[in-house]
Amino acid sequence: MTESTAVQKKRASFRIRIEPRLSEPPKWYPVAVSFGAIIVALILGGVLISFAGGDPIRSYQHIAKASFGDTGVLSDTIVKATPIILAALACSVAFRMKLWNIGAEGQFIMGAFGASAIVLAPVLPAGTSRWIFIPVMMVAGMAAGAIWGFIPGYLKAKFNVNEIISTLMLNYVAVAWVNFWIFGVWTEGGFQMSPKFPNEAWLPRLLEFAKTFPALRGLTTHLGLVIGIVAAIILWFIIFRSRWGYEIRLIGDNPHAAKYAGINITRNVIWVMMLSGALAGLGGMSEVSGVVHRLQTAPIAAGYGFTGIIVAWLAKLNPLVIIVASILFGALILAGREIQPSGVPKMIQGIILVCLIASDFLLRYRIVLDRGEE
Repeated sequence: MTESTAVQKKRASFRIRIEPRLSEPPKWYPVAVSFGAIIVALILGGVLISFAGGDPIRSYQHIAKASFGDTGVLSDTIVKATPIILAALACSVAFRMKLWNIGAEGQFIMGAFGASAIVLAPVLPAGTSRWIFIPVMMVAGMAAGAIWGFIPGYLKAKFNVNEIISTLMLNYVAVAWVNFWIFGVWTEGGFQMSPKFPNEAWLPRLLEFAKTFPALRGLTTHLGLVIGIVAAIILWFIIFRSRWGYEIRLIGDNPHAAKYAGINITRNVIWVMMLSGALAGLGGMSEVSGVVHRLQTAPIAAGYGFTGIIVAWLAKLNPLVIIVASILFGALILAGREIQPSGVPKMIQGIILVCLIASDFLLRYRIVLDRGEE
């Protein structure tokens, strides 16, 4: 073949390029990314379950059946989801303003302490109407959580103290503080728990209405669920339909523009951290009044504050989506206790968090495939 008739074949080449997103992705895109991250996390969790000698498919089937199999277990799942809803709301409002509140666990515990003090001090005597007891306990729980949020908020606003460190350390202080009271001042017979609350200090449960509605027999869902849903709706309106919510979002997106616009960043940092602490404290009140019915560290400090971080990220900080995501995590916690090895549920939660954080890369950058010829 002569040189004049030779034909040089060209072949296609591809190059992957990563570039920042210059515009907001479609509304469905963040949801799709979150679901994709969960699927990847479940696959990775299944691989680890297999390495541990378990059957991942049967494990996940068991979680679904033990959490949503009938009305009774669904009710128990919602009970587990209730404190997560409020803890996740607490995290979401702080994260919305780029305040990394890792102290929802401590604020949750302090909220339980504040609500318990109304009964154990006692501020209200036994025999007081339930409809007086419960609102007062709610206010006390929110106030205690807000105080625990004010401390790191003030340090951040006035002295630029890293809120991750301060909120994390205050978790341990909260546990030690509550332990002092339940081991000494309010202990029952020397055990690490307070005396049981009177019935007037319990949040109403569905089973209490079983005489009128027999279908509610055995259902443990309590009024805390309504409190959580109402709190989520109110927070959604604050974030997306109020001037203060606009300020919160603007500070989180561009603090320099917010400062140029005359927004008081110092004041907003303190108020948002207090609101975050109050929501977590309300979660502590719902748990101590709706489930435990006494003050003790072990069942209250069950990691709800840290689980709230995962749920807030999963819901992309949307208060209404948090309700659904919390129910899913409530199912994982409830059914996961029966899975062996026993650390599997926590492991899956951790994998989900890592995958969700990693998936944010796809929200900030886009992958472009360039096609050329060689």
